Amino acid sequence: MLKLANKSNWLGTGAIGIALALTTGAWFYVNHVIVPFQVREAVAHDHPRGNLSDLYPRWLGTRELLLHGRDPYSPDITREIQQGYYGRALDPARPGDPKDQAAFAYPVYVVFLIAPTVHMSFAHVQVLFASLLWIVTAASVSLWLRVLRWKPTASIAITLAILTLGCIYVIQGIKLQQLSLVVAALLAACFAAAASGYLSFAGAFLALATIKPQLALLPGIWLLAWSVARWRARWHLAAAFSFTMLAQLIGAQLLLPSWIGSFLIAMRNYHSYTHNESLLQLISTPALGYVLAMILVLLTAWLCRDGLSAPSHSGRFAASTTLVLTLVVLTVPMFALYNQVLLLPALLLIGHDWQRLQKTRIGRLLSGITALLVLWPWLASLVLDASLLIFPVNTVLDHWKIPFFTTFALPPLVFTTIAYNLTQNAGSRAVGDPNR
Repeated sequence: MLKLANKSNWLGTGAIGIALALTTGAWFYVNHVIVPFQVREAVAHDHPRGNLSDLYPRWLGTRELLLHGRDPYSPDITREIQQGYYGRALDPARPGDPKDQAAFAYPVYVVFLIAPTVHMSFAHVQVLFASLLWIVTAASVSLWLRVLRWKPTASIAITLAILTLGCIYVIQGIKLQQLSLVVAALLAACFAAAASGYLSFAGAFLALATIKPQLALLPGIWLLAWSVARWRARWHLAAAFSFTMLAQLIGAQLLLPSWIGSFLIAMRNYHSYTHNESLLQLISTPALGYVLAMILVLLTAWLCRDGLSAPSHSGRFAASTTLVLTLVVLTVPMFALYNQVLLLPALLLIGHDWQRLQKTRIGRLLSGITALLVLWPWLASLVLDASLLIFPVNTVLDHWKIPFFTTFALPPLVFTTIAYNLTQNAGSRAVGDPNR
């Protein structure tokens, strides 16, 4: 027994060491390959570079609204945002200027989350927010493990948290200070609360996650449909969601009565100047992407139908949830790499069900390819890091895209793997439902 315990400790320590090495390599790659490449391109093409924090437009808009009563959606605020975000206001006459206007394109009730920071300098806010992103992203791993009813050893849990913080898409979100990571953590808290039977908290967290409606829409539909399916026992979730949303909307209306129209215009303008598309549209065509999205939505609804009546702590509920979140990554109309943080619960589920997936040829194939696609960015980053010691810096910078070669392939494959997993008795772990 002592030998087995020592072996387990060595394996755990080894796993943590490997995770630290991969994470360190990925962060080194971002800081010493991607960032220098972007700086080089900015100089060569006269691209402006300011603080480049995605939090800044939201923070400045919040400060001006709460302290000075100014409309955060107004052109004047947009120009002020650009001066901080890009270093100067954008000039349409300069071909090298970005198309993204960096406007305040969020529901105005996002100010309630940012309000505590309006009296701070943005330099301090950046440090505080970066620390927050590290904490909530690491905590989300624990929350998703609770949803999956997976209780790994402490060393495995630490390894998973380290790898998550070293995932190249999470690194991008932290570097850009993206609120998507906050929304991902709120969704993790929402589903963990639901899985633990705290339905009122789940509804409240879901409402808070709507600061990015495009990310919260499908998970919200899924969770509210699940609540309605057993209304007598689960109505607390829908009630808490409705109450929290109503409070946010009333508060926003009192702060800025015209905000809904301004927000819709801001969203329309965002699409017009970025021409952003979903991942499905990027890997096919804009028209075909819409068709594929509808097909996948219908397929997801069909695969998740049994999950509507399943316990919140069951395998069927967990697998259905991960499928819905993967669908978000595929269909959200504003594709961004950092949104792939929503693949985390699906990847954890694949790891949890690894042995069961190995029992079939299809399961082995899907899980094996998924593992390779997940590992690729880490391995490619390490190769580029080592290449800096051998080749000229500019030669390495020219190959910065290599770790991202699997970006478009991973979400469709994860969706396929989870869909297959759902067809293989994913609900077999369900026990009694306290929410029925």
